[in-house]
Amino acid sequence: MTKSQATKNSTTPLDISLESDLFIRTLFQELSSSLLKVIGTDEASAFISVAAKNMGREVDRKYKSALQVYNLSREQVAQVLVDLKNRIQGDFYIIEESDEKIVFGNRTCPFADKVRNRPSMCMMTSNLFGSIAAENLGYAKVELQETIAQGNAGCRVVIYLRLRKEAENSPGREYFK
Repeated sequence: MTKSQATKNSTTPLDISLESDLFIRTLFQELSSSLLKVIGTDEASAFISVAAKNMGREVDRKYKSALQVYNLSREQVAQVLVDLKNRIQGDFYIIEESDEKIVFGNRTCPFADKVRNRPSMCMMTSNLFGSIAAENLGYAKVELQETIAQGNAGCRVVIYLRLRKEAENSPGREYFK
């Protein structure tokens, strides 16, 4: 075997942009794109919603265990959701918080550029936020007012915590305990 053949067959790291996080983001992008092409936007969103809801249950359990609480308060829900998204490389922050609603902003999508023109991927945020808020507070309606996936510079996500007129009039997805 020549030296060049040995180099080609060695396990020496190659200059390829491929690591676990990028691989998973790209996989999720390809899965959502495939779903979108095969079954359409609404159905793709539904499939992603199911996975996200299951993830929401698991994430909720982990935070409650770590905080050693049976239920998260509204303040804890808001902080948990920011912490969760920022742990996965988002840049979420609280804009407004009251007994009626929590409004979040976001400057960086955890899926980076993989989310562009794939609004069905936002169902991950909607379902994680909605399922965790509803599980702890009884009810949540999540409105994705602005998203990076739709071409906005950032995201604006509203979680309505009470079924009042503002929540009733807003488009969004409802979640119940």
